[in-house]
Amino acid sequence: MTKHILSFLLIFSFISNAEPLPSDKAQGFFIAFGVGPRLPLSSFSNSTDLGYGLNVEFSYTDTDVLPFFVFTKVGFETYPGSRSFYQATDYSNFSTNILPVHFGVRHYFSPILQNIVLLIPMVELSAAYTYYQKLHEFKPGSGRSNFTEDSSKFGFSVGGGFSMFLMEIAANYNYFQSNQFISVDLKVRLPLFISF
Repeated sequence: MTKHILSFLLIFSFISNAEPLPSDKAQGFFIAFGVGPRLPLSSFSNSTDLGYGLNVEFSYTDTDVLPFFVFTKVGFETYPGSRSFYQATDYSNFSTNILPVHFGVRHYFSPILQNIVLLIPMVELSAAYTYYQKLHEFKPGSGRSNFTEDSSKFGFSVGGGFSMFLMEIAANYNYFQSNQFISVDLKVRLPLFISF
C-alpha cells in the first residue's frame, strides 16, 4: 500500500503542476495489464471480424522527464474470419493471430477532475513490430490445401485516453501495411519500484 501512495504522490505532484517532492531525484517503474476489443479497418476488415487482445506493459519515468513516460508493451491479439468472407470465398476458416511489440512515449496532462476521482488525460505514440500468423483452411471440394502463413511488419500506433491512476482506458489507431485497426484497452497499472 505504501508503494501505491508513493507512486501516486510521484505522478500527481508533477502532473498537477504541484510543488515537486523534496528530493533531487524521483523515479518509478510501473507494470500495466490491459485487455480489450480490436476493430479491424480498411482492407483488414474485408476478411476479419472484431477481435480481442491483451497485453503487458512496462513504463518508466523520473523527475527529469515528467510528465512523460517511456514504455514498452508486448501483447497477443486474435481476429476471426468474417461470415461474409466465408460466404464469398472457398474458406471454411480464416483467423489472424498477432504478437505486437511497442516502444513509445506517453504524455500525461494536468487532471481535469480531482475532487471525486482523479481523471488525467493522456496521449501516446509508439513504434511497433508485429509478428503475424494467419490460418487458411478451405472448404472440402475446393481443391485447395490448408496452410499457415507467417509474416512480420513494422508500423506505429497513436492514441490517447484517461488515467484514474491505478486504472486507465486508452484507444489507439494502429497502422501496419494492409493491417490497420483500432484497439481499446482497459488497464490496471501498478508500481514495481519507486525511488525518492
